[in-house]
Amino acid sequence: MRSRYTAYVRGAIDYLVATHDPSTRGKVDRAELARWSAETTWLGLEIVDAERGGEHDDEGIVEFVARGATRGTAFAQRERSRFRRVDGAWLYVDGAATREPDRRARVPGRNDPCPCGSGMKYKRCHGA
Repeated sequence: MRSRYTAYVRGAIDYLVATHDPSTRGKVDRAELARWSAETTWLGLEIVDAERGGEHDDEGIVEFVARGATRGTAFAQRERSRFRRVDGAWLYVDGAATREPDRRARVPGRNDPCPCGSGMKYKRCHGA
């Protein structure tokens, strides 16, 4: 899950498509993923819960909250995502999501620390 969040932050659309389970990969709207990734300032990921998904499991569920702001409107997307292990790799199958305004999130100012944790100012890191 964390690697897919990072892919959204970095705009790594090929990775997002490649980590989709083959059973649902055909439903992926590549252009929409790219647009949303590019228009969003990503503000953090919180893993809320995980079920199964251990070393000896072939399926797992991750519940998370991803925070961000798209075109200046802050949101918190809460989702329960299903993953399946195929040839040793975890692939995203599907998820049930809710997206609602996030009154706690805000877009950082130019001189604020970058929320990615790099230690750099936002303007020199993800605000560029």
